[in-house]
Amino acid sequence: MDITVEELKQRLDAGEEFNFLDVREEYEYEEDNLGALLIPLGELPDRLEEIEGWKEQEVVVHCRSGARSGRAKAFLEAQGFTNVRNVLGGILAYNDLD
Repeated sequence: MDITVEELKQRLDAGEEFNFLDVREEYEYEEDNLGALLIPLGELPDRLEEIEGWKEQEVVVHCRSGARSGRAKAFLEAQGFTNVRNVLGGILAYNDLD
């Protein structure tokens, strides 16, 4: 089940701790980030060991619009991650909340 930007904002505003992954490129992250761990989509296969401990936990993944994070979700699920949630609309939709 994916996650809306409204739900994400509520969780961030509440200071909730969760596994949060940003799959955009480094220059995008430097311009605007929500505090997630940055692993660009193209590097994800080579950096899986960094998030191996998240396999049985909820993982919220986001990108600019939701497309790359959707691909990351499918990839992670294929690698055995059991609860991956894509942020619908990505950071663009999140920023439109303000």
